[in-house]
Amino acid sequence: MKEYVIIGNGAAAAGAVEGIRSADKDGKITVISEEKHHVYARPLISYLLEGKTDPERMLYRPADFYEKNSAEVIFGDKAVSVDPKARTVALESGKTVSYDELCVATGSKPFVPPFEGLEKVSKKHSFMTLDDAEALANDLTPDSEVLIVGAGLIGLKCAEGILHRCRKITVCDLADRVLSSILDADCAAYMQKVLEDAGVSFMLSDTAVKFDENSAEMKSGAKVRFDVLVTAVGVRAETGLIKDAGGKVGRGISIDSRCKTSLDNIYAAGDCTESVDMTSGTEKVMAIMPLAYMQGRCAGVNMAGKDEVFDTAMPMNSIGFMGLHCMSAGSYTGECREIKTEKGIKRLYTEDGLLKGFMIIGDIDRAGIYTAMIRNKTPLSSVDFESLIREPALAPFGPDYRKEKLGGVV
Repeated sequence: MKEYVIIGNGAAAAGAVEGIRSADKDGKITVISEEKHHVYARPLISYLLEGKTDPERMLYRPADFYEKNSAEVIFGDKAVSVDPKARTVALESGKTVSYDELCVATGSKPFVPPFEGLEKVSKKHSFMTLDDAEALANDLTPDSEVLIVGAGLIGLKCAEGILHRCRKITVCDLADRVLSSILDADCAAYMQKVLEDAGVSFMLSDTAVKFDENSAEMKSGAKVRFDVLVTAVGVRAETGLIKDAGGKVGRGISIDSRCKTSLDNIYAAGDCTESVDMTSGTEKVMAIMPLAYMQGRCAGVNMAGKDEVFDTAMPMNSIGFMGLHCMSAGSYTGECREIKTEKGIKRLYTEDGLLKGFMIIGDIDRAGIYTAMIRNKTPLSSVDFESLIREPALAPFGPDYRKEKLGGVV
């Protein structure tokens, strides 16, 4: 009987468990979870603070997930090293766990620059985990002034989540726009306005460089007072276990199309990895929950001795603030086709007869059709693309395609 070990307990780990069980019903599965919580959807922590969800509804899989899949979970213990020759994982508690096949799904951790004086700030938080969200909530009062360093996805979701829990929120970032890694200037302006209208203040092209207990000195020389500080500058893939074991890493753990690392019997999946973006051909970290699951499942299937390939990874984001939704996918290269209204903007990027990427602010209904076109490399010549630009639907694909996808006579 094979012994499988999974380090991590997020979407990638859940995928690995399900991938293993799809091919091996009897092998022993051990999940090593640094957190003490059942697998949950991390993107929902802002909705928890808003009161729109609760810990039970945040579960990524049902409460009996581990039991149904005969998986043992070691909660609240951290993997500190991997020995590829002995095929063992050493834990912070001193325990050692043996494996035949290993999946590293360690995710990412907040990157906090060495700010001068940061140690003087008593109420400072990251915003990535359920524990982070609960600790932040405990420090907030209706009179709190909050400074968030970082106007990326994590910082802005934090701002939205705590808006009704405090008096004032200021978000600063060195970039000249919000969500600078996802959106261009025009699209970012839509998202910034909806947050400003809700009461969030921004200091862009500026950031904190020095802290005192309740104040920040900005690069511009301005002073910002705060009661609570949130650092959301960025994240870094957790590559240490594989790097220290002699495996190949870049900005993330290097994996092939089977989610295999450079080390024997060791796979990796999720935010800790870097893989090839099918739309650009470049290798990059793509920290996206659906991708983490798909990689995890692919790794699990291959760990169990089957042969599965996952080679359709691409950047994707689906987010919303104050009711305004945004969805993007792929690469923003080639010819851009744009539709712009008072309510939003849609940009589709085409190259070599294929849809390569898109960016939509506002109505994202059925935008998954565009994602499928990118992933399936659907030739634009085979569809009524002009109709699809205006409205994503199945009709422009023609009757043969609809029959294949939907069945029956259409």
